[in-house]
Amino acid sequence: MTITLDDVANILGLPIRGEFYSPPDVDRLTTCNLVATLLGVITTEIWEETMKTRSAHYRLDWLKEVFKRQCATERFDCAARAYLLNLVGSIIFADKSHTLVDAKYLPLFRYLDGIDKYAWGSAALVVIYDYLSDACCYDTKQLGGYMTLLQGADVQCFARMNKWCYKQGKHKVHEYRRIIDALTPADVICRSWENHRGVIPFDDIMLYTGHIRLWSTVVKYLQERCLRQFGYIQYIHSPPLPDPSRLFDVDVEWLGYVTTVSHPLLVRPDGVPQVPHYSVLPTSADASSSQLAPIL
Repeated sequence: MTITLDDVANILGLPIRGEFYSPPDVDRLTTCNLVATLLGVITTEIWEETMKTRSAHYRLDWLKEVFKRQCATERFDCAARAYLLNLVGSIIFADKSHTLVDAKYLPLFRYLDGIDKYAWGSAALVVIYDYLSDACCYDTKQLGGYMTLLQGADVQCFARMNKWCYKQGKHKVHEYRRIIDALTPADVICRSWENHRGVIPFDDIMLYTGHIRLWSTVVKYLQERCLRQFGYIQYIHSPPLPDPSRLFDVDVEWLGYVTTVSHPLLVRPDGVPQVPHYSVLPTSADASSSQLAPIL
């Protein structure tokens, strides 16, 4: 089990399609210029703020003050950027400090009408994947990233397991064994969001296998190793992917993705247990014109 793009789309509602973000190099001078241009803050205040953080970062509390001040003066474009930067720094791309946000994210909101072109959900998944890799180390004491995503994915997994949890004292051990032995593959279909498809339709990009990135942070997204989460039959996966030589290669791999998966779906039988029926996914030529929604 792992956190997938499907979980991101259903738990957070963030778009998972779009471009990866490549911010410019940011130093102290660039940090001040960005704030003066995009947030409408005077130079003196900016220098004082950068002296407090001692880096190309902004304090989240300071951004809240800027937001309130710009709302009072009816500079709503600057207020919107301050609000969005605070939202990104405190929730979506939160670091271990939980008090600062990197200045490299401010150019994301230079053009407010163009922020929907980025894959926000994929970026949030990159951040949580990156911090979870650090969490595997014994000396890690803090965790960054979107904690609601991690908690929501865990709760959804545990809720599914509750289907096979019987009340205490109802059966004896040999009776449980008989019940478990009678299960067929079609009786244990893991499609966590099948009842939520009316709100968030299944997107074929969720079956993408490759690399995803945010800035220079690149992580592997290997959904082929957890096909059961999508309701597909699990097969022996391919060897590990090599690391990309260039960030540009990751973008080409992502934006040029075309679904070629041909794994048969497990379909829940009606009535008495029987051999599971299989429904083969459309070919890559048909996938672009049809949704790969699990068949109920």
